[in-house]
Amino acid sequence: MPPSVPSDHHAASAVATPDVAPGLRFDNAFLRELPGDPETAPRPRRVDAAWARAAPTPVPAPRLLAHSCEVASELGFTAGQVEAPGFAAVFAGNARLPGMDPYATNYGGHQFGHWAGQLGDGRAITLGEAIVADGERRELQLKGAGLTAFSRTADGRAVLRSSLREFLCSEAMHHLGIPTTRALSLVATGEDVVRDLLYDGHPAPEPGAIVCRVAPSFIRFGHFELPYARGDVDLLRQLAEFCIWRDFPHLLGARAGTPLATLRAQGAFDEALHAAWFAEVCERTARMVAGWMRVGFVHGVLNTDNMSILGLTIDYGPYGWIDDYDPDWTPNTTDAQGRRYRFGWQPKVAHWNLMRLAQALSPLFTDPALLQAGLDRYAAAYAAADRAAIAGKLGLAACGDEDAALMRDLHVLLQAAEVDMTLFFCGLADVEPVPGAPFDALPEALQAAFYDPAKAQAHAPAFAAWLQRWSTRTGEDVRPAEARRARMGRANPRYVLRNYLAQQAIERATAGDEAGIGELLEVLRRPYDDQPGREAFAQRRPAWAKDRAGCSMLSCSS
Repeated sequence: MPPSVPSDHHAASAVATPDVAPGLRFDNAFLRELPGDPETAPRPRRVDAAWARAAPTPVPAPRLLAHSCEVASELGFTAGQVEAPGFAAVFAGNARLPGMDPYATNYGGHQFGHWAGQLGDGRAITLGEAIVADGERRELQLKGAGLTAFSRTADGRAVLRSSLREFLCSEAMHHLGIPTTRALSLVATGEDVVRDLLYDGHPAPEPGAIVCRVAPSFIRFGHFELPYARGDVDLLRQLAEFCIWRDFPHLLGARAGTPLATLRAQGAFDEALHAAWFAEVCERTARMVAGWMRVGFVHGVLNTDNMSILGLTIDYGPYGWIDDYDPDWTPNTTDAQGRRYRFGWQPKVAHWNLMRLAQALSPLFTDPALLQAGLDRYAAAYAAADRAAIAGKLGLAACGDEDAALMRDLHVLLQAAEVDMTLFFCGLADVEPVPGAPFDALPEALQAAFYDPAKAQAHAPAFAAWLQRWSTRTGEDVRPAEARRARMGRANPRYVLRNYLAQQAIERATAGDEAGIGELLEVLRRPYDDQPGREAFAQRRPAWAKDRAGCSMLSCSS
């Protein structure tokens, strides 16, 4: 039997059934090494510390809807343990494994370009920091588990709609090879949560759900911005030193593994170390954003509090995938006017966010040139990753200036002709280049990528001219055709989590048919492979989904 709901509505049981515990060892360093708030109640308040206690609020009927077998295995859970009733109880917040010590962290952030003050984990509660079999650290965090000190006027809960989207996209991004937080489980709570889906004054009850997300660290840019804004240099320094010690131990060289207090006493955290750390944050961020651009992912709400210090994609809210190529598209209804977070601006916004982080870290530096060097590293790393992506997508051995221009010209055509980005590049791999020979018609392999037949016909000559240039360029690479196709196959996914696919799974699950979650997850586990029988998941967006809520633009509502 699953553990019963504790009588204290603000604290989950500290005991889990034996069939659940995988023998995880918890080392909750964030609590141990950083100052916490003395108050333990979930009352919304200003917190002048790094964290505050936050026990998950129990739910009436936890039920496992889906889980990631890879993440469960990494954490040491067997298939039988995952299926045990107690697993859902633990990852709904109704019970705890030994060593779990829940808390919420404190951070601020710039939202849509404006300083927002204290934000914090308003509906995310970290259960603890688990040490897995290889010695690596994995923070287990419930999203939608109830009130914390940072919930402000909200309820700390999440709905099935948003939780399912986060669960699926976390795993989809991992299998695409893009740095991301992971998702262990998706649990239905058995209670409704009221949300205003479109922010149009029509709130309605929706099924509640909780996702357990997993990452080595959930520290964000905003963790450093808040103490900087408050003039709390001591806390800022503590956070930076802790982050380097726990999350970037390789920067310590032979001193990795030395207790944090000892390193501080030895004066290990000098300006050079801080500079190396910031530069690596910049480089990781560049590689992540270049990955988004390669596959057509739009985060949708790139506030500084949604930027991971590890360069992981974090906080899957109103995200979306480019269907017809449009660099000005944003999936976020809140961003519909300014389009600050549109697809084509993501590299610029990430740089702007890094500038805010540099500003927050400036009290730790006497030489601002060291921070500028980190920002320069972002630019160089992004340019390199972008060139590598262009070479892969076009099937080239390397990308020079002319190849970058070739890709820019293609982007102009894709936008003008309303062409599906994913399908076009998949089809391009099946086009046989014949250097010097003209293309008399649009190749059959590309025809399925066009949304408007009239635009396809009108732009066919321009595409033919572009294809001739591409054919000539591929002919300059002395490589077998099979090697070209293989490289393109590794860079161009066939299966991405289009919004309409996620919405179909949401609607099925809301109606009681949860099989769609597993079906879609299984497809997304092999995004670069041909999957016979699953062609329906690799088609362009249907006409009915173009302007439908949840299938095109979404709000931040959760």
